[in-house]
Amino acid sequence: MKLAVLPGDGVGPEVTDAAVRVLEAALEHRGLPLDLVTRPVGWAAVQSHGTPLPDPTLEACRQADAVLLGAVGHPGAADAPPHLRPEAGLLGLRRALGCWANLRPVRVPDALLDASALRPERVRGTDLLVVRELGGGLYYGEPRGDDGHRAWNTLTYDRDEVRRIAELAFRLAAQRRGRVTSIDKANVLETSRLWRRVVEEESHAHPDVTLDSMLVDRAAMELVLHPTRFDVILTSNLMGDILSDQAAGLVGSLGALGSASLGGTTDLYEPVHGSAPEIAGTGRANPMGALASVSLMLRTTVDLPAVADDVDAAVEACLGDGIRTDDLAAGGRPPVGTDAFTAAVVERLGGGA
Repeated sequence: MKLAVLPGDGVGPEVTDAAVRVLEAALEHRGLPLDLVTRPVGWAAVQSHGTPLPDPTLEACRQADAVLLGAVGHPGAADAPPHLRPEAGLLGLRRALGCWANLRPVRVPDALLDASALRPERVRGTDLLVVRELGGGLYYGEPRGDDGHRAWNTLTYDRDEVRRIAELAFRLAAQRRGRVTSIDKANVLETSRLWRRVVEEESHAHPDVTLDSMLVDRAAMELVLHPTRFDVILTSNLMGDILSDQAAGLVGSLGALGSASLGGTTDLYEPVHGSAPEIAGTGRANPMGALASVSLMLRTTVDLPAVADDVDAAVEACLGDGIRTDDLAAGGRPPVGTDAFTAAVVERLGGGA
């Protein structure tokens, strides 16, 4: 397995280091090799190379089986021109690798019921997957601009973009509980009306999967009131970005969730949290999102589900033993730092502390 590691900014280097330690332990336990290359991205790359996505970084990603990204973003970039902002590196990487689908699983283990923003009886059993269109929509639409008095962005989708993400969502739902909830704003937006038509057309090719279409404002409410009703959530780039972060509140922290960006030459994995510069260097970052991303990578890209099961079981064993970082602390044992949580996971993988 050849992995490109892009630590990024803020807590990114801390959580990617944790993920690599756990991945190495899990693969070693199974007698499997790992080939690593580390490259800068984001504000760290601007400081070292003058651009948020240097050519050597992109080339290393294209030559890898998968990419593990920490996070990008830094307060020092607040006044930087758009092409030098850390986020330009991330968007450029997704586009260069051809990633058009983002998967964000949200599952609430029993050990974290007390950490959820909702009452335990409401959130118990939540197990959903957000399938977010990643290659189009408002983030990439042209023209866009800001003349100081007026700013504008363009939201576009074509049939093929909608069809391919819908086909993936139906295929994944068939492997789960057989239900897709497609989320849009079809009562207002022409793009959403196209989205709804194409998704409904694609549903006819998947008769074993039930389709519901839901307006995004209602979906935001239903995620809070009835989160267990969702199986696969299919939605656009912007709406998926927002709703998946809202869904993180069901678990109790953005730091607990991972993601996969798929569809192109190389698959990209990253925790859904940001760079969190306010806690960078304090040793308090939650590595669970990076570990969840590693588990997704093992299942999706390199087809090692048994190793992914090992990682998931080790993480859940730690949670069951009350070992948590402070973003998930809820009484009982005092919270642990990034290092201690990682060491506990490695120990439960049979790799010692």
